[in-house]
Amino acid sequence: MATAGQWLEGARPRTLPNAISPVIVGTGAAAALGEAVWWKALLALVVSLALNIGVNLANDYSDGIRGTDDERVGPMRLVGSGAASPAAVKRAAFACFGVAAVAGLALALTSAWWLILVGLVCIVGAWYYTGGRTPYGYSGLGEVAVFVFFGLVAVLGTLFVQAEQLTLSGLAGAVAMGCFSSAVMVTNNLRDIPTDTESGKRTLAVRLGDPRTRTLHLGLLTTPFVMSLALVAATPWALAGLLAAPLAVRAHAPVRSGGLGLELLPALRDTALAMLVWSVATGLALAFG
Repeated sequence: MATAGQWLEGARPRTLPNAISPVIVGTGAAAALGEAVWWKALLALVVSLALNIGVNLANDYSDGIRGTDDERVGPMRLVGSGAASPAAVKRAAFACFGVAAVAGLALALTSAWWLILVGLVCIVGAWYYTGGRTPYGYSGLGEVAVFVFFGLVAVLGTLFVQAEQLTLSGLAGAVAMGCFSSAVMVTNNLRDIPTDTESGKRTLAVRLGDPRTRTLHLGLLTTPFVMSLALVAATPWALAGLLAAPLAVRAHAPVRSGGLGLELLPALRDTALAMLVWSVATGLALAFG
């Protein structure tokens, strides 16, 4: 039976900036309109965190039963390591999806009914990333899904439930968050190219190959700072997002230098930190600028 510490590690807390950062940016965009609602922002955060942890556990379960994680390099996996049974991990994943569904339903009932459909798509997308007979994560579409769900949907959804409208500032923030989240996944999949190739998992990194995946990582880390420049049209304080640039440079360093395996773990950490710093700086700039 897995310990509490192993369950915590299996939930992959280092990925939580992927869930927290979009809500910060979306709430900042709502505050720019004078429409920030703290309890709706809090519910949006619950939805985002629950989906993030849920997809991590679902990924742990699905990859574990397929044997993809048998020779894994990186953070411990619950099923792959044998620390927890597949059934227990699957139940935990669906419990997280249930929490996200309840919080999302509360938001939908106070804003727009069609958000229920968006929530269902998010949960289905979280499960079928590596679940089911034909997981799209095994076909190179994982980065696209992360861009959509943890970028466009998370930021614009947070903005809409509070302000009941969308803005160009919110869209710029959504693109930035989508790129940061995709960069996290690209780093993870770059590290796993050897084992994913052997197990038949055709991630985008496997399809692109090592050199082009490293170039993609650079492009994804650069785009948020282009968005910072674009957001100057809303407020010059948006340049505060550039404070995250040193972290982004540090995040790309192991990728640029040809790092492999465990050498890429600092890139995962620093990409997530750059995302969090950018979101806080930009969210505050939009809210008070």
